[in-house]
Amino acid sequence: MSEGSPVAPAGPLAGVRVVELGGIGPAPFACLVLAEMGADVVRVDRPGAVSDVDASGGLRRSRPSIAVDLKHPEGVAVVRRLVAGADVLVEGFRPGVLERLGLAPEDLLAENPRLVVGRMTGWGQDGPWAPRAGHDITYAALSGTLHAMGGEDRPVAPVPVLADFAGGAMYLVSGVLAALVSRGVTGRGQVVDAAMVDGAAHLLTLVHTMLGAGAWEDRRRSNVLDGGAPFYDVYQCADGRFVAVGALEPQFWRELVGLLGVTVDGEQYDTATWPAQRAAFEAAFAARTRDEWAGHFEGSDACVAPVLSLEEAHRHPHHAARDSFVPGPGGGMVPRPAPRLSGTPLGTPGPEPVPGQHTREQLLAHGFDAAEVDALLASGAVVQA
Repeated sequence: MSEGSPVAPAGPLAGVRVVELGGIGPAPFACLVLAEMGADVVRVDRPGAVSDVDASGGLRRSRPSIAVDLKHPEGVAVVRRLVAGADVLVEGFRPGVLERLGLAPEDLLAENPRLVVGRMTGWGQDGPWAPRAGHDITYAALSGTLHAMGGEDRPVAPVPVLADFAGGAMYLVSGVLAALVSRGVTGRGQVVDAAMVDGAAHLLTLVHTMLGAGAWEDRRRSNVLDGGAPFYDVYQCADGRFVAVGALEPQFWRELVGLLGVTVDGEQYDTATWPAQRAAFEAAFAARTRDEWAGHFEGSDACVAPVLSLEEAHRHPHHAARDSFVPGPGGGMVPRPAPRLSGTPLGTPGPEPVPGQHTREQLLAHGFDAAEVDALLASGAVVQA
């Protein structure tokens, strides 16, 4: 590989070959996770794709990029050849696009029966909404998850991690890994249909189960775990910043009450006392700054934490001790790959290449000879940035 080419670490997925058809959002994040777990991921970008981190969100990092024109017959043939020698193909197009490109999963599986095809969509490969456009907020809305979050008057617009990355990318990763384990038993690959709307709904399994058991009211801020309880909520401090409180268990609640120095009449879970509890907590927290309260609760089991800004999180002593944030490819700090494995540790974030930066070297590494690569470059089927 050339200097600056991302090199997968010897992580738990070392030796697993992945072909990624370039896109945006959750599918690239899933491939970032696979690459930083050690998989040999090659990203197939379209020629002329925007190369700056602002456009990509930093999600192209840690793996090489080749540029292939999928509207060119020879470009499609290049991808088919790469996939024939791969363990996994990941794509994030709308349903039917892969088939129209001449890369139908059933055809790819006929050529490579051990292949795992990971398909990332918003609404799934079928169903009346399958062809529609959408984003994190709409998938969260239709799953019911968005309804459960926010104030009494309206749901809150979340940052796009709920459906896109938690309900989408991480479910795609888990599905691909499960399919690889299954292949080790059966010898055959399969298609993974990862829909963000499905994942967003599945993440709310606890709430749906409680609702069915009559233990959850279908109204925001009416339940213990949605801010309805005074001991599981966010409070504003004297400086306008906030602390989060999650003292669910009686022993933690008693420690919270004691350290706040308030008097609460009645039992913790007696809802008739909740308005008075909340008023006492609000008045107490408003008397000191956020950082004063953070220091006051340091070392306690009252389940109180300061609500940190993104930049404050980078500098917090706990994160510093665990080296939880590391320099990112676009400047600034980014979270270290997770989780942590003792025997096959994950790699640190690698550079984000220009789309097509590694076309020649990657094709040579995947079995194309120099004359073939030169011909493909001359035809415009592939591009070297």
